Amino acid sequence: MFPTAEEIYIRLGFFITVLAAMGTLERTTPRRELVTSKGRRWFSNLSISIIDSVSVRWTIPVAATGMAILSAERGWGIFHMMEIPGPAAGLITLAVLDLIIYLQHFMFHHVPLFWRVHRMHHTDLDIDVTTGVRFHPFEILLSMGIKIAAVAALGPPPWSILVFEVLLNATSLFNHSNVFIPSGFDRVLRLLVVTPDMHRVHHSVIIKETNSNFGFNFPWWDRLFGTYRAQPVKGHTGMVIGLADFRDPEKLTLLRLLAIPFR
Repeated sequence: MFPTAEEIYIRLGFFITVLAAMGTLERTTPRRELVTSKGRRWFSNLSISIIDSVSVRWTIPVAATGMAILSAERGWGIFHMMEIPGPAAGLITLAVLDLIIYLQHFMFHHVPLFWRVHRMHHTDLDIDVTTGVRFHPFEILLSMGIKIAAVAALGPPPWSILVFEVLLNATSLFNHSNVFIPSGFDRVLRLLVVTPDMHRVHHSVIIKETNSNFGFNFPWWDRLFGTYRAQPVKGHTGMVIGLADFRDPEKLTLLRLLAIPFR
């Protein structure tokens, strides 16, 4: 089951709204000065997002929400077997899927084959709202396969999957944004959600910082599993973004980005 028209409109509406809001804030209250061409990066990153969406639609016959609908119709999954009420099952689903995304992200950094795919995300020499959609199509397809398997195993209410997909997309745009948030407010906010300052550490060129702060929605998993790093050693304005082996913007064009897993 492909996404319904209603699901597409909801997800696209939230995507455009959050992208526009964070893009506007980046212009009015930026956290860092950009070092590369914003126009070229936005073209590449948004083009990759479109390619990702088309790749999923053409390759995977059952989307995550579709699998939830199918599971509900046929009584598949742990929640149906245990007869857990819908609201409780939905809340548990949001937490479990976020944990799965955390573990997936950790795996993409520590398994060499998966890192070859994921590193395209880290080659961005700046980090802003569009970095939140800069994921290789191979990674998106693998991530969708993992989510579909998790949904089939859980049997969650379909609304919870739609909420999770919207939240995951919105928080990815938010926590990659180049927006200044006062440090006091950031300390409180990152108790509930991954903030831009928290996630920016993960995009540092320093390896021990790259391998930290893997969370997307909720910040709790990093603290629980010992991968939390509060601040970059050189500070947010002094840190270098990206990977040491990919420093030439001329070699980070759209087609070259898509070829990174084979380089």
